[in-house]
Amino acid sequence: MKKISAIIGFLLAGFLLWYLIIKPYDYLVTFKVKTSAGTINQTIKLWNTSLENSSPIQQDNLANLTQQIKIKDSTYNYEWSISSVNDSISKVNVYVTDLNNSLANKISIPFSKTDFEKRTEQTVTDFIDKLKEHLKKIKVTVVGKDTTRSTYCAYISMKGLQIEKAKGMMQNYSLLTSILSAENITMNGTPFVEITNWNTQNDSIAYNFCFPVIKSDSLPVDSRIQYKQYNGAKALKATYNGNYITSDRAWYALVDYAENNNIKIDKKPLEVFYSNPNFGGDVLKWKAEIYLSLIHISEPTRPLYI
Repeated sequence: MKKISAIIGFLLAGFLLWYLIIKPYDYLVTFKVKTSAGTINQTIKLWNTSLENSSPIQQDNLANLTQQIKIKDSTYNYEWSISSVNDSISKVNVYVTDLNNSLANKISIPFSKTDFEKRTEQTVTDFIDKLKEHLKKIKVTVVGKDTTRSTYCAYISMKGLQIEKAKGMMQNYSLLTSILSAENITMNGTPFVEITNWNTQNDSIAYNFCFPVIKSDSLPVDSRIQYKQYNGAKALKATYNGNYITSDRAWYALVDYAENNNIKIDKKPLEVFYSNPNFGGDVLKWKAEIYLSLIHISEPTRPLYI
C-alpha cells in the first residue's frame, strides 16, 4: 500500500508540476469549420484590425499565428493553430494565456467558471461569427485538373498586398481599355491576373494585370503597358464567386487540395475574371476561375543494360 501511495503521490506531483508550471497555456478552445487554413488566417488578421487594444498579428506560417489583446488590466495571448482535417474542413485550436494572471487562472479554472474563461469564449465566438459571415459572401469550388489558355496579352505590372489587388485592377482597367480602344484593338478573351510572386509571410504579391489581344504590328505603343505571350499549362482549377478583393480564398483552397492529395504545384496563381466589378451587383454572381500550375516531376531514367 505504501508503494502504491508513493506512486500515486509521484504521479500527482508530476501532474501538478506540468499543469501549474510547465503547461504553456491557461485555456484551450477548439472548433472546426468548412474552409481552408488560408481563409481562416486572413480572416483572423482582418478581424484583429477591428479590435481595440490588440497588437499586430505575428505569424510563423499560415497555420500558426500569435495575437495579443489587452482587456482591462490583463494582456491575453492567443496562439492560433490551424490544421487540415480533409480537403474542405479545418480544425482550429486556440491556446489562450493571461500573461498577468496565469497561475491564478490555472488554480481557479478546475473549480469554477471564471471571468477569464467567459471572456475567452466570447472573444473566440465573436471571431467565429465574423468568419461565418465572411463565408456566406464567397463560394469556392475546387474543380480539379485542367489546362490554362495560351494567349498574347497587353499588361500592366503591379505589386502590393493581396487585399489591394482588386483596387489595382479597377484603377488600371480604364487605362488599358482606353489605350486599346483608341486603336480599335479588340480583346481576345476576358481579363486575367498572373501572379509572379506570392509572399505568404507578409501577404504581398507581384502581378501582371492582363488583357488578351490578337498579336499584330499595329498594337499601340505606350510606356505604361507592355506586351507578351502567355503560355498555357496544366493546372489545378477552382471557381470563385464573390468580391474579387478576397479571391485569394480560392488560392488557399487549391493549396490545401494539392497538399492533401500530394500534388506538386507552383504557388503562383492565375485568375481569369468573367465579371466587371465596376458594374457592382450581387457579388456572389461575380465569377472567376483560379489556377495553380502543376509541377511536372520527371520519371528517373532507367539504366540501359546490354
